[in-house]
Amino acid sequence: MTTVFDNPLVRSMLFYPRAALPKYTDKLTGPISDGTIAIDETVALGYRLYCQGYRSPLIVYFHGNGEIAADHDETAELYARIGLSLLVIDYRGYGWSTGQANVSTLLADMTPVYKALPGLLQHHQIANAPLFLMGRSLGSACAIHLAHEHRDSFHGLIIESGFTELLKLSIVPSALGKVTEPINNVQKMRDIQLPLLVIHGEKDTLIPVDHGQALFDASPAAVKRIIRIEAAGHNDLLRYGISTYFEALKQFVGDSGVKLDDPKS
Repeated sequence: MTTVFDNPLVRSMLFYPRAALPKYTDKLTGPISDGTIAIDETVALGYRLYCQGYRSPLIVYFHGNGEIAADHDETAELYARIGLSLLVIDYRGYGWSTGQANVSTLLADMTPVYKALPGLLQHHQIANAPLFLMGRSLGSACAIHLAHEHRDSFHGLIIESGFTELLKLSIVPSALGKVTEPINNVQKMRDIQLPLLVIHGEKDTLIPVDHGQALFDASPAAVKRIIRIEAAGHNDLLRYGISTYFEALKQFVGDSGVKLDDPKS
């Protein structure tokens, strides 16, 4: 259902789509594979899968609003070093996805994405991979929504630079007036008992660290940890805290009850 957030002016402040063509489509399996997930008869979301092996834990990753799946070739190598596979899923209008990015479809699209996951994993011969959810910035809404709706399907939830409510972001125009919050990340978090890792930059001015702390505080999870990287802002967490970042990820996967195989040398 269309909302006031789908107004072209508001949409232009929330979404920064960028087109790209799939590059790795010639093999069924392999270290990198591109594909699409059908949402309906006219819309498909693109994805890029970085596979480290059929037993490796897989992070289902939803990126920030100025990024696309094709941007993650270098960072995926860092995940691979600690034994993690990565499935990066684009939004409508991003990468080789079709359709147009809208707030009204952002979370609605997660239902067909979730339904498509078993077939996608089977297609790439990694059907038994332990699954983790991860959302960065805008992607925190998708990851939290899936964790809230399908918590039994995942081993843990990772939130990087996430937000509590869309209406509390400075990029949302105050001229909207009194409208209903469409995302409700913090409210959903209160019902999610999955193991939780929150990573946020102390110097983040786009989504202040108070958002990440509030998400952490709202979680009832028995296993949870927050990493606040002192010198980092919104887009430079790896610059200022790369060792802390990946050590936290590695420990979190283990604390969630999933064994990490020795990474490739």
